[in-house]
Amino acid sequence: MASRSTKAIVPVHKSGDSGFRTAFRKLVRRREAVDANVEKTVRRILEQVREGGDDALLSLVRKHDGAKVEELEVGKDEWDAAVEEVDPVDRAALGKAAMRVREFHRKRIASSWEVREEGGAFMGHKVRALERVGLYVPGGKAAYPSSVIMNAVPASVVEVPEIVMATPPQPDGSILPEVLMAARVAGVHRVFRMGGAQAVAAMAYGTESVPRVDKIVGPGNDYVALAKRFVFGEVDIDGEAGPTEVLVVADKSAVPAWVAADLLSQAEHEERACAVLVTTSRGLATRVQEQLVRQLKALDRHRIARKALSQGGAIFVTKNLDEAMELANEYAAEHLVLALSDPDAGLRLVQNAGTVFLGHYTPVAVGDYLAGPNHVLPTGGTARFFSPLGVDDFLKRTAFVRFEPPKLRELGMDVIRLAELEGLTGHGKSVELRLQKIRRARREREAARSTEVEL
Repeated sequence: MASRSTKAIVPVHKSGDSGFRTAFRKLVRRREAVDANVEKTVRRILEQVREGGDDALLSLVRKHDGAKVEELEVGKDEWDAAVEEVDPVDRAALGKAAMRVREFHRKRIASSWEVREEGGAFMGHKVRALERVGLYVPGGKAAYPSSVIMNAVPASVVEVPEIVMATPPQPDGSILPEVLMAARVAGVHRVFRMGGAQAVAAMAYGTESVPRVDKIVGPGNDYVALAKRFVFGEVDIDGEAGPTEVLVVADKSAVPAWVAADLLSQAEHEERACAVLVTTSRGLATRVQEQLVRQLKALDRHRIARKALSQGGAIFVTKNLDEAMELANEYAAEHLVLALSDPDAGLRLVQNAGTVFLGHYTPVAVGDYLAGPNHVLPTGGTARFFSPLGVDDFLKRTAFVRFEPPKLRELGMDVIRLAELEGLTGHGKSVELRLQKIRRARREREAARSTEVEL
């Protein structure tokens, strides 16, 4: 049975208890159903922007973003002035973050390749950047210059010709200077003051002021996530970002205060955030509970964090590390912290995670801001099949192939047989006609050589 002390912030479940697996499966199935009212609203907004262009977009920005906006795009003078407002120390920190993320993403960029086969086959892939991408940077409960850097830098690294950013404006229509500073150092070309589903619609369909993009990336609220889902096909998307989440796997070597701080660092994002501890130590579970109570009192966003822990928080005490890692792989966390005496041993057991943070001195916060790997990660268990945002998300591959007559003669009959196997005789005919030409040409050459011999 789950146990809860009078001061417990999250429930504790022990391996072997009757409700252990049930409680864990409930957390694993954390993806929420779409609210019908949200879906209806999003569809209406998308249609309004598609049909009404700038006029509809401006009206929606004023209504849903609650901002006095006359011009959608941030002009150069406004952008320059905002950058000058940023404290030099903050400017340096943002620059360092962009530099480190840029260097990480430069390590492995896919390139074009080709191969030639005997008989006259030539094939390969042409790799090129997308022409224009749109970045959605959320506002709302906090400012996220780090999201600007994480979304824009990989696109900048592969030299996307035009990087467009949309972010909700302040009530007076301005964009926070720190966000514009991050856009400058990250390589963003154009910034638009618009948020929510209307921003996604504008970038997907294009308006008189907002250019249509090829792909939209970046996290957002339910309206943004649903809008991205609905415009997929008009444009590409990076995936649906859900509430942030962290799962900490810890043994008795972990520091309780540090583990609690890691859980709270994600819980403070929003009320639906998920923060889970899986530990092999009962004593650690108790001490982490105590630290959560203590640290919550001093946390600026304590109300948000407390609600997140009450809804999506839990502690699971396992028999051993193997069982702990089994749970971690089933959960497939966005952020997986291995607070272990031998984190490398734990890493060898990881199958599903967005980013893995190894050891006691690697809090999630370093990955959120400037370690190098991207902090745009798969959520809601999608780390089972999705990957972190990276340079590949801003590249496309075009395949090419060329067969010369000898190669078609070598493989043509196999193509015909496969086409007939599928009942697609037209496919086979397109090959057979060419083979007939190749055979005629071959017979003509042989006849010409025979004539030369006779002469």
